Amino acid sequence: MLELNRIHCGDNCDLLGKMPRECVDLVVTSPPYDDLRTYGGHSWDFFGVAWHLKRVLKPGGVIVWVVADATKDGSETGSSMEQALHFKRLGLNLHDTMVWAKPNPRPTQSTRYETAWEYVFVLAAGKPKTVNLLREPAVSAGGTRTKHRSTGGAAQDNEEGQYTYGDTKILRNVWEIGLGADGAGHPAAYPLDLVTRHIETWSLPGELVLDPFSGSGTTAKAAKTLGRQFIGLEVNPEYCAIAEQRLAQEVLALA
Repeated sequence: MLELNRIHCGDNCDLLGKMPRECVDLVVTSPPYDDLRTYGGHSWDFFGVAWHLKRVLKPGGVIVWVVADATKDGSETGSSMEQALHFKRLGLNLHDTMVWAKPNPRPTQSTRYETAWEYVFVLAAGKPKTVNLLREPAVSAGGTRTKHRSTGGAAQDNEEGQYTYGDTKILRNVWEIGLGADGAGHPAAYPLDLVTRHIETWSLPGELVLDPFSGSGTTAKAAKTLGRQFIGLEVNPEYCAIAEQRLAQEVLALA
């Protein structure tokens, strides 16, 4: 078993092979998208990583896979959805297809509208064992609404009649979160808030969170702050050093 609460520098398939079966509660990661960015000339094996992640995930464990597509020869690659479908073929459930919407996307010159979102696939080994859905203030707090059920295609009032809204509601599965500057020198870091929300939703304190594409260590930093165990895997020594420096900084409670 790899040492907990540290970043391991090396090929992620090699390192995942050193981990026992069903030892990870949650994976939160963002792999390199097609060839949109260069990561020090390093390549990676999607099929090998996917197989290992399925192997190390506990029953009820969750993978949060943040990914997007490149555009080649005038067409989007579609590799994001192909990856999600491959995880399904391995036996995982596609529990939710979420969207990370960026209010401040990096500008590009193109024949298309600015790309302002990425897929967030939530995959689970069966039914997620931990679900702490985040909530926000409800616009119609305190109001009432008639509940209906459908019988033979016709909507009818059910026996429960009306019910009262609470003062909060579950967040929608489109999260608008700015890019920020969380990467500390990494060219493609995702925001700390995005990772934090998923760790809070799909894991409990003390559980193990894995990131096989650790980059600048955003997942590890969020896990540490939230009282989870973590393992980060990263092939680029430069990014390993960035992550270790971030983790060495004092951890402050997240608002």
